[in-house]
Amino acid sequence: MSDLASKRCVSCEGEAKPLDLAACMKLKEQLPERWRLLREGKLLSAEFTFRNYYQTTAFVNAVAWVAHSENHHPDIDFGYKIAKVSWWTHAVNGLTENDFICAAKVERLLAE
Repeated sequence: MSDLASKRCVSCEGEAKPLDLAACMKLKEQLPERWRLLREGKLLSAEFTFRNYYQTTAFVNAVAWVAHSENHHPDIDFGYKIAKVSWWTHAVNGLTENDFICAAKVERLLAE
């Protein structure tokens, strides 16, 4: 995996700008194929499948911990065996490097 997971999120308030589609595509190359760019490159989303509800909720709680520690929060939808995690930076109405950092940290959860 890339070094994205070793980075920390930075504040998006103030003069932060969203990444253009080319920059998003380049950063996405550092993530597994499950991650998709949606909404014309303004949303980064992936689905994860688990064996049971316990594993799914444990994963969702771990993602929440990552989000809290990075102060960057995704939308999470989940059910019995599936969780969908979607990152986008509300402050810029698009994607920033923070979204890719957090996606990489989510992937690191699965590797541990």
